[in-house]
Amino acid sequence: MHQSFRQQRACGQRPDCPSLLPILAASRANRPFSSASSRAVLEPVEAPRSRTLSARGRQHLLRPCRATAAEALKQMPLKALLFDCDGVILLSEELHRVAYNAAFENFDVRPNGEDEVANWSEKFYDMLSNTVGGGKPKMRWYFGKFGWPTSTVLSKIPETDEEKTQLVDVLQDWKTHKYQELIASGEVPAREGVLRLMDEARAAGLLVGVCSAATKSSAVCVVENLLGKDRYERLDVFMAGDDVDKKKPDPTIYRIAAERLKVDPKECLVVEDSMVGLRAAVGAGMRCIITYTSGTADQEFPGAERILSGFLDEHTLEALTVGGPAYDDRKAKAAAA
Repeated sequence: MHQSFRQQRACGQRPDCPSLLPILAASRANRPFSSASSRAVLEPVEAPRSRTLSARGRQHLLRPCRATAAEALKQMPLKALLFDCDGVILLSEELHRVAYNAAFENFDVRPNGEDEVANWSEKFYDMLSNTVGGGKPKMRWYFGKFGWPTSTVLSKIPETDEEKTQLVDVLQDWKTHKYQELIASGEVPAREGVLRLMDEARAAGLLVGVCSAATKSSAVCVVENLLGKDRYERLDVFMAGDDVDKKKPDPTIYRIAAERLKVDPKECLVVEDSMVGLRAAVGAGMRCIITYTSGTADQEFPGAERILSGFLDEHTLEALTVGGPAYDDRKAKAAAA
C-alpha cells in the first residue's frame, strides 16, 4: 500500500525518491494518482555504481521509505508479533547440541550397539535442525536412520514402539535438564535487539507471543531467564512443542496461536530463524521475518519479507512492518563489498 504524500516528504523531500516517482508522474500528466501507479514504490531501485554512495544512501535505495510505527501499522494491518524461541530469542543451537551429546554420554548411547557413543557434530546438528523440528522427533529421525542404540536405559536395543518411546523420553528429559542448567547459569544473553523489539511492539499496541518447537519446560526456562519475569507474564500467547500434535514445519502451532489471540493469521508477523520455522509461519498464512544464524545463513528463505543477520538499532518496528519489496541483508552486504 502506498504512503501518503506527507509521509513520503518526511523521507527526505528528495525529488528522486523512489516513493515520489508515481505521484510526480501523475502530477506532470495532469491526472489523479492511483494505487496502480504506485507499483514503482514496491520495486527496488538499483543503486548507482558509485564508490562515494554513503551507507545511508544505499539503505534508502534498497528499502521503501518509512513511515512512523503507528502509520506503518495502519498501512499494513498488523495485530500480533510472534517470536520463535531457539535461534530467535537466543542463539541456542550450540547449547542444545552440547546437552544432547552429554545425554548420549551419560546413558552410553551407541547406535546399533557399535563401539562409539553417539555424538552430533556442529555440521550434522545444523543439518538436523534444518530438517526436523523438536527434540524427540530429532532423535527418532537419527535412530531411524543410523540404527536404534544400546544404552543403560534398556537392557537391549529397543524393538517395540513402547520401548523406543521409553528410550527417547528418558534421553529427552535428561537433556532438557542439562540444557536448563546452561540457560539458568546467567551466562547466556538474549539475542541482540529482541527485547527492544518486543517492547516496541507492546508500546505500539500489538499482541506479543512466543511459539516454540521446544519442550514446554525448556521454552519456559528460556523465556523466564532471558525475557525477564515481567515480559514473560505479559505475553499474550505462549506455546511450545508439547502443546500441539504436529511440530514445525507443520503450521498448527501458529494457527492455534492466531485462534487464541482472536486475530486473522494475515494480521500476524512471525520472527523465525530457519526454513523449518518459515514454512510453519507461511503455511499458517502469516507474514514472516528471518533472523538467520550461522547454521541457517545459506538457506534461501522464499516468502520471507526481511532476511537479517540480527536486529540492529536500525531494525525498528516501523522498519520491519512497513510494506515493500523483500529485503535480504546478505545481498546488500555482497553488493557493498
